[in-house]
Amino acid sequence: MRNIRLLIEYDGTDYAGWQWQKNDKTIQETISKAIEQVVHEPIKIYGASRTDAGVHALGQVANFHTASDIPSERLLHAINFHLPHDITIKDARDVAGSFHAQYDAQSKVYQYTLLNNWIRSSLNRDFCYVSGFQLDMDRMIAAARHLIGTRDFTSFTTKAWCEKNRIRTVKELDIEKEGQYVYFTVEANGFLYNMVRTIVGTLIEIGRGKIAVEHMKDILDARNRNLAGPTAPAMGLCLMKVRYENDY
Repeated sequence: MRNIRLLIEYDGTDYAGWQWQKNDKTIQETISKAIEQVVHEPIKIYGASRTDAGVHALGQVANFHTASDIPSERLLHAINFHLPHDITIKDARDVAGSFHAQYDAQSKVYQYTLLNNWIRSSLNRDFCYVSGFQLDMDRMIAAARHLIGTRDFTSFTTKAWCEKNRIRTVKELDIEKEGQYVYFTVEANGFLYNMVRTIVGTLIEIGRGKIAVEHMKDILDARNRNLAGPTAPAMGLCLMKVRYENDY
């Protein structure tokens, strides 16, 4: 059996997230059905990250096993032929049989896009959160430093009861402003449910002056979701890259 690794880009607006669901359209289901039309056998596809409803991806990674002898380059074009225009396979290649997109991932990079303006964007409306509040970049950057490292992120998940282990390692958390856009880029070894969006929502409140910078550490230590800021909307979040020990 061959093991095929896919690099995937998608607009998650019209999907109920990555993971297969009984009564909703998902990315995993849509890609699985497209692959099966090409290889003519049932397959199971494994994704590196279970992105939520409305979340996008530029660099989702997945893999599946197949007995098909269709070359990977032809697989790429054939699968894309059967996919809707809001999902694209950007790369397909044979990898070692032991490779697993989820379990072999070393870290994941997400980026959240905020349009810092009261006037919405018609062209970019599905890919950014619009907020016109005046934000203090220095305050947000200072508060973000408290999140770097290995921490218990219970305060930043909306489903703490689902996770026995709520400790994650945030490697980087960068905040940059380009024109009217603010980009929050977070790299970690893994994320809790809604973790990035809740971090962003809290940082926005700090940038507005609604939460003190030094309270970020208190929020972390309290392990209490009620102390953090709101969960930012899904449309601003995008999975940018999944890193592996041996990057392909």
